[in-house]
Amino acid sequence: MHTILITGTSSGYGLATACHFLAQGWNVIATMRRPDAAVLPASSRLRLLPLDVTSEASIAAALDAAGPIDVLVNNAGIGVVGAFEATPMAHIRRILETNTFGTMAMCQAVIPQMRARHAGVIVNVTSTVTLAAMPLAAAYTASKQAIEGFTGSLAHELGHFGIGVKLVEPGYGPTTRFIENAGLDIGQLIPPAYADFAAPIFASFAAPAMTTRESDVAEAVWAAVADTSGRLHFPAGADAVALSQARGA
Repeated sequence: MHTILITGTSSGYGLATACHFLAQGWNVIATMRRPDAAVLPASSRLRLLPLDVTSEASIAAALDAAGPIDVLVNNAGIGVVGAFEATPMAHIRRILETNTFGTMAMCQAVIPQMRARHAGVIVNVTSTVTLAAMPLAAAYTASKQAIEGFTGSLAHELGHFGIGVKLVEPGYGPTTRFIENAGLDIGQLIPPAYADFAAPIFASFAAPAMTTRESDVAEAVWAAVADTSGRLHFPAGADAVALSQARGA
């Protein structure tokens, strides 16, 4: 039976992906900062582990407790919506530490065991901000663009060892909590000079033409894990598919 480790499973896409793989009969290791807050269904095939992807010690402890894993899904992430000039550099660094360096650190920690077995899959979850630039999300976009390039390079590097490396690119999901998880007041990040510019953007967030469901991401991760064609990009959600097709990705 296969084992998958997923980061950021307390809510949203990570939670949905964990539930999807459980339903398919996999062993699931669901990780999050506070496992006591988990809302996952009870299962003998589910293990909950604490994990802070910004801490090398936490990563080492989680992987030691997890044992051999067949698939790693790097889903943990935070974001922010606001004018770049008003976003504190401390928070920008926090975004990069979680979304970019956290993903890289997880990959680096898992690769040796997969390389030794000549098997395994790494799925990095990014965003459609990598397909089409979105205003008021410069720092978040930078963190995800870095992972897009990193993943493409890593796919070439690890394919030699029989390890698959994939990208899942979700569109806009109104039900996700990545902004709330960032712990920053959006109102503070829209200076008066940006108010007129930001208003229609926030209105579009409230009534998007197309969105990504949590199940869309879970199904895209499933497809990425099962893929043996060497395909790299897996858009998730109707809006993501439309953007991917428009770009020709």
